[in-house]
Amino acid sequence: MSRRVVVTGASSGIGAATARAMRHAGWEVVAVARRAERLAALEEETGAVAFAADLTSDADVAALLAFLKDSGPVHALAHVAGGAMGVDRVEDGSLDDWRWMYEANVLSAQRLTAGMLPLLRDASESGNADLLFVTSTAAQVAYAGGGGYNAAKAAESMLVSALRLELAGEPLRVIEIAPGMVHTEEFSLNRLRGDQSGADAVYEGVQNPLTAADVADVIRYALMAPGHVNLDLVTVRPVAQAAQHVVARGPLRVRAD
Repeated sequence: MSRRVVVTGASSGIGAATARAMRHAGWEVVAVARRAERLAALEEETGAVAFAADLTSDADVAALLAFLKDSGPVHALAHVAGGAMGVDRVEDGSLDDWRWMYEANVLSAQRLTAGMLPLLRDASESGNADLLFVTSTAAQVAYAGGGGYNAAKAAESMLVSALRLELAGEPLRVIEIAPGMVHTEEFSLNRLRGDQSGADAVYEGVQNPLTAADVADVIRYALMAPGHVNLDLVTVRPVAQAAQHVVARGPLRVRAD
C-alpha cells in the first residue's frame, strides 16, 4: 500500500522540496500552504494533492483534517511551515511579530499534532507512523536580533521533545530536523520584509550554503528509514557554518601550517 504524507509549508523552500522528494520516492503527498496558486503549480508538476490552508486558523485546520479523514490513511506529517519576522533586539521587538512567530511555529504544530494523531494512530496499526517537525538551529543557540525566532523555535523544539515522551510505547516516531543556514528564495526576504539586498547579504561569501533540496533529502531519509529507527534530532548545517554564529565567508581552504 502506498504511504501518504502531509507536507506543510509546501508553497516554497523546504516544504516544496520535501513534497517533490516524497513524490519522487513514490509516496502520496498532500501539499499544504496558504498560497493556492503556488500549490496548484506544484500539483501539476508532481502529482501531489494541493490543499490551501492557513495553519494559524482553527477553521482552516479543521477543514484540512476533515479532508484527510475522508480521503484515506495518513502515515506521516512533515511539518515544515513556520518562519521568522524581523531582526529587532528584544527591547525593540514588535509584539505583533512575536505573536505571529509563536502562532506560525508553535501553535500551528500543536493544532496539527492534536488533530492528526487519531489518523496517524489508525495508520500505525499496519506498521508505524511519523510526526516530523522542521525546527532550526535557532532553537539551540541564541543570537542578537533573533530573540523572537529563537524563542519560537525553542518552544517548538520543546513541544517535539515532550510529544516524544508522551507517545512512548506507541508505534509513532517523533522526529526533529534542525537546519542551519539554508539559502531559499523567501526565508530571509520575508524576515527582512522584502529587503532583497539585506537578504542577499545573509549568504554573501558563504561557500555552498544548504539548499532546500539538501534538507528535503534528510527528511526523506528520516521518513523512509526502517520502522524501528527513530532520528530524534538531526542538526544539519553547511560545512561553512561551524555554529549558529560562526560562519566562514570566502572559499573553504586548508589552513597553512
